[in-house]
Amino acid sequence: MARDYVERRGDTFYIIGSRVPLEVIIHEYANGMPAESIVHSFPTLSLEQIHGALAFYHGNKAEVERALVNTEKKWEDFRIKHPVPAALKARLEQAKQQLGERG
Repeated sequence: MARDYVERRGDTFYIIGSRVPLEVIIHEYANGMPAESIVHSFPTLSLEQIHGALAFYHGNKAEVERALVNTEKKWEDFRIKHPVPAALKARLEQAKQQLGERG
């Protein structure tokens, strides 16, 4: 019996029954993380769901990749329209440097 693991909500694919976008699973997988490790990062998902999501990705790669490109374009547009305030950027950079000095 076939089972569905991924659904489309608007422009984004999600793991059915969760708020986890397929793209975060794909990102982990593309960075070399096996399904058995990915499941530890998402404790609300089962190993079966991770494998099902990856199978969906491989079976629908062109469609999923188009959705990923579309999502990235939306984020880039958002970042352009809403840049990080200079004062916040400076504080974050200072904190990063302080952490680097400690380690």
